[in-house]
Amino acid sequence: MAAFGDNDAGGVISYAVTGVQFGIGLFVPLVLCLFPLTYTVQEMSMRLGAVTHEGFSRLARRRYGKFWGYYHISTLAFENLLTLITEFIGMTAGLVLLGIPMWLSDLLCLAFVASFVVFTGYFTKERIALFIALLDVVYLVIAGMTHPSMSAIGHAFIAWNVPHALRAGVLWFVIATIGNAIAPWMIFFQGSGTIDKGVGSKELRLGRIDTAVGLILQVVIAAAIIVIGASLFGHMQNASSAGPSDIINGLHHTVGRWGATLFGIGLFDAGFLASITVSLSSSWSIAELFGWSKSLNDKIKEAPKFYAVYIGSLVLAALAILIPNLPLNFISIVTQVVGGILMAPLLIFLVLMTSDKKLMGAYKTKLFGRIWGWSMVALLIGLTVATFWQTFTSL
Repeated sequence: MAAFGDNDAGGVISYAVTGVQFGIGLFVPLVLCLFPLTYTVQEMSMRLGAVTHEGFSRLARRRYGKFWGYYHISTLAFENLLTLITEFIGMTAGLVLLGIPMWLSDLLCLAFVASFVVFTGYFTKERIALFIALLDVVYLVIAGMTHPSMSAIGHAFIAWNVPHALRAGVLWFVIATIGNAIAPWMIFFQGSGTIDKGVGSKELRLGRIDTAVGLILQVVIAAAIIVIGASLFGHMQNASSAGPSDIINGLHHTVGRWGATLFGIGLFDAGFLASITVSLSSSWSIAELFGWSKSLNDKIKEAPKFYAVYIGSLVLAALAILIPNLPLNFISIVTQVVGGILMAPLLIFLVLMTSDKKLMGAYKTKLFGRIWGWSMVALLIGLTVATFWQTFTSL
């Protein structure tokens, strides 16, 4: 679920816009090559939760002081709110195109996602979420309907390039792509879900298999979405600001009505799943920090504060997209960039805690893993600095 949640509505829009803007070129190989990076982050988070049975924010507060505990929670809440806004953008897009008013589409989406809490028990909720996640395979079908050139895709892996006229803005999209692949909510959701499910150190092997399978499917589907967007490469004006309705309308001309409809369904599905996972990451983390009841096995009356955070965050996001003249398309891209920027400090603490023998015992990260982890930190910091530099020099 943590892997499939990465291909959320905002991510789908971002991947599709990337394909529309740059074609196959650089980004299909880049997305597939992000697997080792995303696997490392999710495996560390899963292992930290399984061994310590303590949430990330609570561990950070206990080991490094209250400031860092509240810092992680506040930045997570900010990023998650932006992310949830993009989920509602994606979910409402298809309903609006069907002729349903924006406000009613928004209300229906809120009701659908909020209703998730009425089901009883972790097992039932997990199976529902997994079923929703597996519907993402619809993007593989749509990518096939675009009849992509396999030779062009193969050539992209040999020569990673971007058309010269488009290179000025490519760095923004690179960090947005990486930010979507390793979004901050993912660390909190993976660790807290591991604890709530009762996964222990003896199940680490199965946890790693689960994480690897999910992430392989995630990057393949993400690449398929870029291929779908690339079918509109050169055929859409103002490609960088294209939104879900623009992409769906464009697909009417390349894959027909059914392909465009399937894309809209996939976008709703992606937003639906991510609204659940992102909201739960906030609920789990805040409840852990303050010591509230926080299990999906709890009913609403048994964990009212936990579910209040879940539903409250959804309500705020649903209200936000009704604000007149809100730049919804721009928010979808900015959210991914903010995620990439905020990941660096989170990753520093994740590497530090999983490398601590007193905390992890025999399950601490080995030398090669620590080197790889710190390399990822350096990469994210470098991309962040480069993005700020490019942004301010272009003003």
